[in-house]
Amino acid sequence: MQLTPEEQSILGGGRGAAAQRALEYQIEVGRFWGAERFVPVTNVHMMGDIEVMGDAGLEFLRNEVKQFARCAVPTTTNARCIDFAHCERMGQDAGEAMKEKEIIATLRRMDVVTTDTCINYQTVYQPHLGEHVAWGDTGTVIYANSVFGARSNFEAGPAAFAAALTGRTPEYGFHLSENRGGSFTVELKAALNDLADWGAVGKLVGETHQNYYAVPVFHGYHRTPGADELKHLGVALASYGSMGMFHFVGVTPEAPSIEVALGGRISSERLSITDEQIEKTLSSFNLGDGDARLVVFSGPQQSLFEMKHLASLFKDRKVKPGSTCIVTTNSAILAQCRDLGYAKALEDAGVTILEGVCFYILQNLSPMRIANRWTNMVSNSAKIVNIIGAHRFNTILRRTADCVEISCSGVLR
Repeated sequence: MQLTPEEQSILGGGRGAAAQRALEYQIEVGRFWGAERFVPVTNVHMMGDIEVMGDAGLEFLRNEVKQFARCAVPTTTNARCIDFAHCERMGQDAGEAMKEKEIIATLRRMDVVTTDTCINYQTVYQPHLGEHVAWGDTGTVIYANSVFGARSNFEAGPAAFAAALTGRTPEYGFHLSENRGGSFTVELKAALNDLADWGAVGKLVGETHQNYYAVPVFHGYHRTPGADELKHLGVALASYGSMGMFHFVGVTPEAPSIEVALGGRISSERLSITDEQIEKTLSSFNLGDGDARLVVFSGPQQSLFEMKHLASLFKDRKVKPGSTCIVTTNSAILAQCRDLGYAKALEDAGVTILEGVCFYILQNLSPMRIANRWTNMVSNSAKIVNIIGAHRFNTILRRTADCVEISCSGVLR
């Protein structure tokens, strides 16, 4: 790789041993991907929880602090795995909770801003067109690339942390203009009036195009989609198809037209999504044993407007005794929801609000499932429905209002 004088200085120890090792690691990553150089980044978003990092990761961070590691650019953390206010009631391990607290404290000593959110793009930082960032969570990356026109790859935990210390990342993948053009077109003929519908679109497109560099170009929709709709579309594409980018004609900044979005290429594949396909997708989920005791609104965390909508749906209702409804969001949104009364409305209905976490990475989730005799998990998020199978849930995608009805009635339909 071609190094600038500044990078040569870092490699020679000019910024200390931690940054030196980080750049050495990044050079190997760059060589693997065939990168010729680095690009400076302005923002980093990284994983930082004990469930993902484990004891080895915690020990690594301890050693980095001893080597005076410090972030060179603003750096935030993704959702963690423990809500300390609920960990005992959730049956989570007290020892792991202590480790989680130590990870948070250790990251802060290195100037990491521990936001504990997977929706940083809605609540913390919005990169601009052409801005290079190094983000780790797949849902954040596809949103940055697509909706903002920023540039990032899926950065693994060590890669994102290294970028935080050096302020740069190898130039490959979606940092390069030649990889950002559309691959095929998708005409949206369906109404898509619920977030689950947008997730179903991501499932339909992603399952049939499992390719990181496949970039769908959506067009033909009758209105401008909102931020939460684009969020659920993106996380589903990333989950089902490992996609890192999409275009939405007339909406996303690199897609003023189909022709521009395709980068001058002619699309050899033209898909369309109809109401019938959406309904067929929603009805395709196996109801398992019919158990309806667990409904989850998570993966991604809820925005302020999602919380407001849920509060209105749960107004004057109660979660059925014996059932559990879990909602996750970050601390900033939860604080606003407490001020605005949305959190109280949800908690009065019997909903459990978890702060700063995502359900699918909760520490001790599999034993938690067994202890609570949860067999099915119902959600309006296509992403979590797809990824949580590793914990042996039977998952069911349903529209938001239907999820609320299932939670309150205890009847799965």
